[in-house]
Amino acid sequence: MIRGALNRLRPHLGDPDRDGDLGTGTITKTRAKTQRPSMYRVLLLNDDFTPMEFVVHILERIFHKTPDEATQIMLHVHQKGIGVCGVFTHEVAETKVNQVVDFARRHQHPLQCTMEKE
Repeated sequence: MIRGALNRLRPHLGDPDRDGDLGTGTITKTRAKTQRPSMYRVLLLNDDFTPMEFVVHILERIFHKTPDEATQIMLHVHQKGIGVCGVFTHEVAETKVNQVVDFARRHQHPLQCTMEKE
């Protein structure tokens, strides 16, 4: 019975009578290296119409900033014209941009938000 099973496996194992090899060896598994995802900066753009308090509210609500952090970012956007809200993977950054724009439009503010590859 065992001999019969070996004979059926012999084509897969090699011929032990010819070269003494029973087909044994080390099986290696190649692992693909995973790459870190590209990161994207989410940027707020200054405008002359959106109230500063509303920008702070967005930074606290959507980007989970503390009141102090939100105020600092808002002032930077106000003074420099543009400011970074955070750095995220593409999908998260895209979602945050859409949340900001949708929330601003619902409250009738022209606030612009965009993203750029880091």
